[in-house]
Amino acid sequence: MSEIENQSATSAPPPSPPAGGSPGAEERQWGMFAHLSALIGIVIPFGNIIAPLVIWQIKKDTMPFVADQGKEAVNFQITILIAVIICFILTFVLIGILLLPLVGLYWLIFTIIAGIKANEGVAYRYPATIRLIS
Repeated sequence: MSEIENQSATSAPPPSPPAGGSPGAEERQWGMFAHLSALIGIVIPFGNIIAPLVIWQIKKDTMPFVADQGKEAVNFQITILIAVIICFILTFVLIGILLLPLVGLYWLIFTIIAGIKANEGVAYRYPATIRLIS
């Protein structure tokens, strides 16, 4: 066996690009981070918008899946902020007191679902979201 044949038999082939245009592992991970980074908003005011926005801005030119999921995450967080503001206004007529915990629960559940779906490589779309950034 020649040296070239011996070398090719022992070295592993280079990793192939993902099949069917599905995102690679790193893109899926960053897509998940774009969604789950919104949970920082529990600790840092407006962190739920700032964190996904930063991830989207950093990765949008190099990772198309992250660009899509980052925009989706930012749009959802803006929609939730609008809903929370409306709930605070409605607390004067008492209905906001009931709606605010529901909006918070909705936000938490769908943020986690989106993070899981993005990690699976699914381009997740939040329900009832105003898509201001397209």
